[in-house]
Amino acid sequence: MTINVKNLVPAYAIHPGEMLKDELDARDIKQNDFAKLIGYKATQLNEIIKGKRDVNADFALLIGKALGMDPSFWMGLQTQHDLDKVRIEEKNKDRVEAIGIWEMMNPYIAIKYLKKTGWVSGDPIEDIPKIKVLYNVGSIEEFPALYANGRFRKSTKLETDTLNLVAWTKIVAYKANNIEVKKFNHNKQEELIIKLKEILKENKKTLFKVESLLNEYGIKLIIEERPDKCPIDAYSFWSNGKPAIGITLRHKRIDNFAFNLLHELGHVFLHLTNDNTVDFIDYENDNQKYKNSSEEKQANEFASNHLIDAKVWALFKNDEIDLTDSIIKQFAKQQNIHPAIVLGRLGHELNLYPKTAITKELN
Repeated sequence: MTINVKNLVPAYAIHPGEMLKDELDARDIKQNDFAKLIGYKATQLNEIIKGKRDVNADFALLIGKALGMDPSFWMGLQTQHDLDKVRIEEKNKDRVEAIGIWEMMNPYIAIKYLKKTGWVSGDPIEDIPKIKVLYNVGSIEEFPALYANGRFRKSTKLETDTLNLVAWTKIVAYKANNIEVKKFNHNKQEELIIKLKEILKENKKTLFKVESLLNEYGIKLIIEERPDKCPIDAYSFWSNGKPAIGITLRHKRIDNFAFNLLHELGHVFLHLTNDNTVDFIDYENDNQKYKNSSEEKQANEFASNHLIDAKVWALFKNDEIDLTDSIIKQFAKQQNIHPAIVLGRLGHELNLYPKTAITKELN
């Protein structure tokens, strides 16, 4: 990045009196002697040296002659000092204004989280424009509307930091905005899910392969670590005319990742394709109205039924068989899924946790 030196503002304005003192010291000339030489009182010279009095044309002419220097040099120093002083005052004025704006922004932004992730530096002059871009607001007055959505109300059961939650969604949206993917075609839903299940079953370089696959089908995927006190799993929304999904990997297991991903794909194919103004944020809270909404139930069913056929699952879970690793692996193979996905569903729906050596970790 090229820096324009003319735009730099010094920390303080250097008065020509400082330069004159250095010059006299370098030539071993005492101030009293020099004052007599140029016909000034010692107190007058001292005021100039201490920056209490400015250098005028008469003084510049005298010291120029006495020191064998161009008088315009000293006038130039005075002009530069005056310009720097004005620039510093203007800069301070801007900083005072920025501090005031920053204080008004504080209640609406997750400062610690944004500092931790490198989105803000702590300098309000630098940070305010970044925050406005990140949160997609033009003024402070627009911030309260970001939290008006009922999904962001404080939970009574879980300690959720709403500021962190909103900041996470904004970071995901910002990153999605800078991702280019192929053309999205909602008619290729089944084709995409078949290929997706193959990747999940193999569970090798899963995140990279899933991201690449979704890219080919016109869907943006953003993996973004969750903030503290923010039990969020995923987020689906429109980004520049393309569906986008953000996932936290809150539980780094293949069954959790598979279900959350399919849940958000449910939102994409069932809801986002019909309404490009909606978004869906899935996190643990006690907002029963949102959790029990038709959209959330439909997304849950979409994920469950596309991972394991509903009728086949009903027969399997009702069979009174010993759930050994071999039985689970055999069933998973028949359904073309990773066996850990079967284990995850047994635990979630039936509260069954068979002793197993099946690896659940997301690779």
